[in-house]
Amino acid sequence: MSSYKGHSIFAVLLSLMFFHNPLTIALTVIGANIPDFDHDFKRENVYRMIILGLIVFISLYILKLPYYIGLIIVFLGATFYFSEHRSFTHSIFGALTLASAVSLILIWAFQLTTFLTVLENHYMVMAILIALLSFLFLNKKVLMVFLPLFFISLFIVPAAEINYIEIVLALFLGLFSHIILDAFTPAGIKIFAPLSSKKVHRNFGLSMILLLAVLSLLYHIPMLFELYGHYILAT
Repeated sequence: MSSYKGHSIFAVLLSLMFFHNPLTIALTVIGANIPDFDHDFKRENVYRMIILGLIVFISLYILKLPYYIGLIIVFLGATFYFSEHRSFTHSIFGALTLASAVSLILIWAFQLTTFLTVLENHYMVMAILIALLSFLFLNKKVLMVFLPLFFISLFIVPAAEINYIEIVLALFLGLFSHIILDAFTPAGIKIFAPLSSKKVHRNFGLSMILLLAVLSLLYHIPMLFELYGHYILAT
């Protein structure tokens, strides 16, 4: 089984193939650590997630504010509670579901924060929310490295806003990176769970890495042409 360190490092490497924004890279790392919440040794964290969701739901309901964030957190906890290890949460359908759910939590929290406060620096608001999200999903040892590097990168790399589509894509890439890495383990993964129990292994992982490499190249072709025109043709 790949460790949380291995999943985090692999997620960073994949994210750098597509993203250059610290926010999206951070979301990819968070996404890579989400699937293993279906493991028995994280059951206590799942209970805390459900309780947190209920507290958020009740608090927002009393304040007559949008309470859907709490319901989604409860939904996430319930999903992990009822999922067998390396089943639904390690499938394509699970990755899509979890990426959508976590994206909704982040997007609604962002909208609620900007609505209730006078903060005009939306980039920093999103950064703080991502940092809070990391407390929910990252291992403590990863968190000790993640948070300092994340906030340092915010001041080194020029600020760049991210749109809602990039949030979903970054989280999905992280979740998918976890699936790819687990495909290299002897047990493999049930890629189409719960519709099928068929497992995929090393060949699937290799083919997906190749596919992502090709997609990354295609994604950067316009940039390569721009650099070619700027530096080569100008000389």
